[in-house]
Amino acid sequence: MGDARRCGRDRCWKGAMTIPKALVRRPSSRLAEGLVTHQERVPVDQDVAMDQWNAYVAAMRQHGWHTVEVPSEDDCPDSVFVEDAVVVFRGAALICRSGAPERRPETAGVEQSVRAQGYAVHRLHAPATLDGGDVLKTGETVYVGQGGRTNAEGLRQLTTAFEPLGARVVPVPVSKVLHLKSAVTALPDGTVIGAPSLAEDVSLFREFRPVPEDSGAHVVLLGGNRLLMAASAPRSAELFAGLGYEPVVVGISEFEKLEGCVTCLSVRLRDALR
Repeated sequence: MGDARRCGRDRCWKGAMTIPKALVRRPSSRLAEGLVTHQERVPVDQDVAMDQWNAYVAAMRQHGWHTVEVPSEDDCPDSVFVEDAVVVFRGAALICRSGAPERRPETAGVEQSVRAQGYAVHRLHAPATLDGGDVLKTGETVYVGQGGRTNAEGLRQLTTAFEPLGARVVPVPVSKVLHLKSAVTALPDGTVIGAPSLAEDVSLFREFRPVPEDSGAHVVLLGGNRLLMAASAPRSAELFAGLGYEPVVVGISEFEKLEGCVTCLSVRLRDALR
């Protein structure tokens, strides 16, 4: 992908008109068995989760995204959290190797899907571990959480894959939450947002803005001023609206019970939109 260049919202890597795409994956029938590490386990309603997933996918489609459904993995309870299986940067896709061994079978279908979209594929190799939820991209900066599912060798191999493409990789400590993006994400202008009680070293970010709810720390950039975010963060939605953004609110309560958030449920394949 050496001739790849950053493009506008309606252009793909080499200039042809296209619709931005996002990977999604249908919830497993064993969703309620998903891993929980930093919160108490509570019952998950499978039917409600399916309705919420459908509404999430519909919201992305309604705002200009074509969703690509990754083959389901019914024996993998956490497989709906497709973000953790791959990290994309420019024209490259890094297939992850989770710090949770139970989740490693999730990657085969994801690799198949990103290959079909034309990405150059790299893989993490043992002893590296890395979950995509630990990777926050903003501009050319790639923040990588360390301390939970991602280890130092995972950081090193990601750096090797992405630095030649122009990435500036910054390690960030993580201990209070499952993934870095459980604590922080970023607005379209590059401002990192997060709950102060969860973000550990905000001095690592060029600019940081606190939000009033933990789940308000999670946004998916849909293009322009639109932010996909959880219904559980109404005060954060008000904050973003006051900053000139348009919150697109979806209910994801059943996934939040499993430490999931809006970023976990998709992988955007348009690097120009981060």
